[in-house]
Amino acid sequence: MKEAQIEITIPHLFRCPISLDLFEDPVTLSTGQTYDRSSIEKWFSAGNLTCPVTMQKLHDASIVPNHTLRHLIDQWLQLGPQFGNCATIDHLAALKHSLESPELENKLQALEKIRVLSDEYCSFRKSFFHQLSFLPLLLELVFGTEFTKCHTKFTELALCCIIKLLPLVSLEALNMIKDESKLATFLLLFEKGTSSVKTSLCHLIDSTASPQTEEVCHMLGHSQNLLREIVVLVRQGSEVSKVAIKAMLSLCSLQSNRDNLVRAGAIDGVIIYISGCETRQKNLAPFAMAIIKNLLVLESAKEALVNHPYGVATLVKLVFKVCNQECSESAVGILAIVCRDFGRAREEAIGAGVLTQLLFLLQSQCDPKTKTKARMLLKLLRSKWIEEPKQV
Repeated sequence: MKEAQIEITIPHLFRCPISLDLFEDPVTLSTGQTYDRSSIEKWFSAGNLTCPVTMQKLHDASIVPNHTLRHLIDQWLQLGPQFGNCATIDHLAALKHSLESPELENKLQALEKIRVLSDEYCSFRKSFFHQLSFLPLLLELVFGTEFTKCHTKFTELALCCIIKLLPLVSLEALNMIKDESKLATFLLLFEKGTSSVKTSLCHLIDSTASPQTEEVCHMLGHSQNLLREIVVLVRQGSEVSKVAIKAMLSLCSLQSNRDNLVRAGAIDGVIIYISGCETRQKNLAPFAMAIIKNLLVLESAKEALVNHPYGVATLVKLVFKVCNQECSESAVGILAIVCRDFGRAREEAIGAGVLTQLLFLLQSQCDPKTKTKARMLLKLLRSKWIEEPKQV
């Protein structure tokens, strides 16, 4: 048996039929079938109204917590020696000891194994990694020591492991970043770090949009240097731009951060990102649109959008997008806001062909909510056109 591989067998009844992973929050349907709550909720949110195993149509979509099964699983996890779990936790404990070693090479080897284990042992990692406090240790190793370029490989690998562990453990450990010295290291890493480091740090920022870590999100959102760095990443249109967009969206979820984001050039960065989506995958365009919607509560954001050389025109292009109705609805809603308040925005929108785009949208099979917004925007443009006739 390889050192980084341990054979573990999960009882069949302890696996979710959808994810095939160990139940974390088992719930039972009216058909008597049990699923993990997150898995069955995703099934329902996708529009499925059947039981995945039996394919019976559900007349009652209610779910009931299966406390008995949850208790049995908890007992099974606690009785490690009888089910082979002891080897797992002992192995992870040894890896943790290597991380605490002063030898850099030992730490690097341990991190490589943790990275592999965090992928392979999806059914056990939450319990064991949390029990051994891996996340606080890794955060301390990255942000509790002075950043030096000679430790770049260690920093990249440690951050990679942190990102893999985030979905498995409590996010409260991230609150250590509130410490002045650790926050300073975070900001320095973002400024001086490699693309890999910046990508991981963007993932960390994205995770701070939680009630548990709201104060961390607030503190990060008040660093103008950090916000400007994120805007630069968004403007690049590279792979790291995708995680930078998510980081920016998380930061602007806090009202206290929005003015700082506008002053850092967030509107300009997002418009450039969206305009580049014409030649890239558009999967993150809805995130970018959500950022604009969050920031438009500020007059400064509206002015930044209207004053952008191709801000309004970029939104007009998104009005009729058959492949992305979410973007269409957002574009129509944002245009309605700026066209209501700015005559220049109305003129630019009409000049960019918004009337044609809206008519196409109304003739399409788009969502009724989107059509309602489109009609309201058309009515707004028509009324303003009558109030402000062209000067001869």
